[in-house]
Amino acid sequence: MDLNEKLKILSSSAKYDVSCSSSGSERLNIDGIGNTEKSGICHSWAADGRCISLLKVLYTNYCKFDCAYCINRKSNNIKRTTFSPEELVNLTLSFYKRNYIEGLFLSSGIIKSANYTMEKMFIVVKKLREKNFNGYIHLKAIPGADKELIRKAGFYADRMSVNIELPTQKSLAVLAPDKSKENILKPMKYIGSNALVSISERKKFKTAPSFVPAGQSTQMIIGASPDSDKTIINLSEKLYKNFNLKRVYYSAFIKVNTDSKLPQKNASLLREHRLYQADWLLRYYKFSANEILDENEPFLNEKLDPKSMWAIRNFNLFPIEVNKAPYEMLIRVPGIGINSALKIIKTRKYENINFEILKKIRVVLKRAKYFITCNGKFQGYIFKDPKNLKNVLSSKNKSIPLFLKNIPERTY
Repeated sequence: MDLNEKLKILSSSAKYDVSCSSSGSERLNIDGIGNTEKSGICHSWAADGRCISLLKVLYTNYCKFDCAYCINRKSNNIKRTTFSPEELVNLTLSFYKRNYIEGLFLSSGIIKSANYTMEKMFIVVKKLREKNFNGYIHLKAIPGADKELIRKAGFYADRMSVNIELPTQKSLAVLAPDKSKENILKPMKYIGSNALVSISERKKFKTAPSFVPAGQSTQMIIGASPDSDKTIINLSEKLYKNFNLKRVYYSAFIKVNTDSKLPQKNASLLREHRLYQADWLLRYYKFSANEILDENEPFLNEKLDPKSMWAIRNFNLFPIEVNKAPYEMLIRVPGIGINSALKIIKTRKYENINFEILKKIRVVLKRAKYFITCNGKFQGYIFKDPKNLKNVLSSKNKSIPLFLKNIPERTY
């Protein structure tokens, strides 16, 4: 099989892994510039916000596992192929020199054994670095592989990831019987602890080698199993706390196989979006998983973002005065983000903030006005029942019900 055919097969097989970025576009080149279809090139984002292009491929799509949700499961009758390390190294360097890519995202099915697969992937990244390739490398760690192989690979890769796939051992047992949560968490813990050791050593010795300097990430498939959003968010919180994770990626289930154990339709992309919003609250807004969802409300509301839902459930805490409220409370107001909260803190040192200033700061007043006052003045409508506020915020046309119109501004 020629190299172009291998690239076509192994890039197509990699497109369902979202733990670096999106790569599902099929925009064709018709008398234009550029082409995103079946090229194996996807887009990710650097720490400084730059969009970077990565060659996203599998080393092989042969796999000894039979995961129900995976296109590469061993029971599927699909075209199979494998790169040699030399082929993949030369392909990456060729794309890089032509300025098609800035890095490599390399994953793989499991061929022969976890150690055999991990060793081949290690050879690829090692040879790339030996050929002075200084581009970004995201490498998948194979669960069950020897720790020493993962450790050696981590000094050549910028980021590593281990896909947890499903939120519970029960779901794994049904849909991915060859996998276990324990085997997935072991390398994740090992990578996380070694990354922390590397950071500590580099503070003492500038010449100390970097181990996965961009950290590690993981992916969860959403909607393939009946697990609730609460279960998913609780697991994400534990992963961030215990494994030094940079990102959890959420991938809405796409039905690519016919299997009675799987749902009959694709999962909601809006549910995936709400989980990313909840994840943002965990990482940047200092929310706990129990604040976002509880036993009475185990799924995120698809009509309303999770921060707004929290504010409605805790309506007794509002309104807050923007000229006095602490930063920790400001960032919990729907419509006020991290940057706008910092600008409020800075601005109010010099002047009293009013609603016009908030607009300039880019606070989203159509949501925030129901939860804040400026110098004691309130621009929202009076809601005795938070359910009415929920209906207004989740309404598509955002129109105010008749019974709320013409209510005068109130002052606290």
